Amino acid sequence: MWTQRLLIRRHYLPSSSRAASGLTQRKYDVIVVGGGHAGTEAAAAATRVGAETLLITQKIQTIGALSCNPSLGGVGKGHLVREVDALDGLMGRAGDFAGVHFSILNRSKGPAVWGPRAQLDRCRYREFIQSELLSMPRLTVVEGSVEDLLMSAADPEQPGKHSVTGVRMAEGGGEILSRSVVLTTGTFLSGSLFMGQVTSPGGRMGDPPSCAGLSHSLREVLGLKVGRLRTGTPPRIIKETVDLTLAKLHLPDPQPTPFSFINTHTHCKPEEQLPCYLTHTTAGVDRVVKESLHLNTHIQQDTKGPRYCPSIESRVLRFPGRQHQVWLEPEGLTSDLLYPQGLSMTMPPEMQLRLLREIPALHRAEIRTPGYGVQYDFVCPTQLFPWLQVKTVQGLFLAGQINGTTGYEEAAAQGLWAGVNAGRTALSRPPLSLSRTQSYIGVLIDDLVSRGVTEPYRMFTSRAEFRTSLRPDNADLRLTLKGFEEIGCVSPRRYSEVVRVRENLNEALSVLQSISMSSARWRDRLGHFHMSESKSSPVSGEEVLQYKDVSFEMLASAFPEVLSQYVEFSQRLKIEAVYRPHCEKQKREMNRIQEEESLSLPQDIDYFSLPVSLSQEVREILDRVRPSTLGAATRLPGMTPAAIVHLLNYVRRSRHRSRNAARGTDVEQNQDVDVLSQNKLMEKDCIQHLRNIPLPQ
Repeated sequence: MWTQRLLIRRHYLPSSSRAASGLTQRKYDVIVVGGGHAGTEAAAAATRVGAETLLITQKIQTIGALSCNPSLGGVGKGHLVREVDALDGLMGRAGDFAGVHFSILNRSKGPAVWGPRAQLDRCRYREFIQSELLSMPRLTVVEGSVEDLLMSAADPEQPGKHSVTGVRMAEGGGEILSRSVVLTTGTFLSGSLFMGQVTSPGGRMGDPPSCAGLSHSLREVLGLKVGRLRTGTPPRIIKETVDLTLAKLHLPDPQPTPFSFINTHTHCKPEEQLPCYLTHTTAGVDRVVKESLHLNTHIQQDTKGPRYCPSIESRVLRFPGRQHQVWLEPEGLTSDLLYPQGLSMTMPPEMQLRLLREIPALHRAEIRTPGYGVQYDFVCPTQLFPWLQVKTVQGLFLAGQINGTTGYEEAAAQGLWAGVNAGRTALSRPPLSLSRTQSYIGVLIDDLVSRGVTEPYRMFTSRAEFRTSLRPDNADLRLTLKGFEEIGCVSPRRYSEVVRVRENLNEALSVLQSISMSSARWRDRLGHFHMSESKSSPVSGEEVLQYKDVSFEMLASAFPEVLSQYVEFSQRLKIEAVYRPHCEKQKREMNRIQEEESLSLPQDIDYFSLPVSLSQEVREILDRVRPSTLGAATRLPGMTPAAIVHLLNYVRRSRHRSRNAARGTDVEQNQDVDVLSQNKLMEKDCIQHLRNIPLPQ
């Protein structure tokens, strides 16, 4: 089925891509710059909301390329993949087609923090993404490089100093007009490659950086705050030169779990999956790192590198004498290479080989492609609205590593949301935001635009205050319905399937609640399980399902006439039953947070002259970031509960005066309640409900 579908799509590839020179007379709704994970999801999402879209990429053949690790998902990241899929994105289905090793991380913990993950076949992943994009209605794909943005005067009715009207292509490629532009430049924005003491321009090995004019325009013309980040990749090792008997074998799950809600199985059969192997660094690795520091330009730079995916040089310097894990991961079913996860390095190639051979399993290893580092420009994301539009530029959206994130999944999530809003803006629809109470995508974007970054941002489950509600298993119920009914980016087929799932889950839970018996009768029906004999009140089937040693299949066997029809939802019903009491409590908390969090802060506020009690430091923070909502303000570093209370009072008083003015009545100062007494109430509410659980620093 999978192969036949791809062959059919290949038939349409030539009609979907054109030379940029033939497009200068046409105006698009949306132009997406960059064909990485953010760009592909942005282009696809813009077309799904109905926008005529142009995707500009340097090479069509590298669309969907896995530039670094050949894997998808994980703890936190797997949540993002499921949410992208729930909004009809590409990444989940591509992972199901390309996966060669599927596993659920954190399975020993609760389902809320399970991490769906897969090792991927690089060629299959790229093939799937290209086949989807190049046959997509309303989407044109061209090869080329963008030199600059086309700008005009801003619409005075909307916030912003400028308005984007299209792009100027490099090398005389002309101008292409559009109503919105999404920049997803990844590591290519003024990118530089580092290997030992050799530095060369580029965003990925073999590919040049983006045109210097684009970075100059963002920094100098638009006045955006631009910084510099770095990342790296490990060498690729020839598999036959590795002694895998000296590494620990790790097998995949016997039954692969698909990423996509619309797939019941993966393309790779369970018995065809490939294993991974675990080994560790040695004292010899530390020695090689220290001996090569004077030859390693990248590691000597002050530019911030990733804390959560650091180079082996950074690990050795930060934690001397410690063993570090090295995962040997397959790159595909037919690939002869292994990817050494955990050995990102930028030392000279000859030193890389020396380092590898200090690890017993790699004592005869040969390198196909050396590791290298990348440094690139990023735009401080506090300059964006929550719908990922630049605050000072109407119609300009940013997504992916240009916003300071790291990882395929974070890039894809931003790309999808930027594409949705770029399309909606171009079609004169209002942009939309996702609350952090609704999704991990909302958490990701809120963290970026509210807090900014000082190092590449990576998603973790610990960043979400309401992770028991934002689970990977219920992403469809949380987002697909909204994606169809409100956003307009979900297909009717997917929507109807989620409606069916929702109805069956609700029916099954109602039936479980209607079955009520004493604990003694439950033990008679189900056999021995750990329920207190002293429990006197009747127990419902839903409550029984919350017990660890009770499965839905057991209940369906005991009550086949009413429960057997719901067996296909067994795991979801078990999880729903276990988490429902927690989720009901969280839902009440979410509603209270959303009421206050959604209070808008006008973008034209002069914080330095605001007639409320705020410190100079807080005023400077608010003026620099200009949060769009009170909730966003609460998460700014340096903000205090008292400052939030004063802002809340100010917004409410302003709204009260505006309403009275609209009715033609005078507003007197003594209508305001006593500030001190109100502050006590508001401070308690803000601390408990707005800030909730502090995010990790």
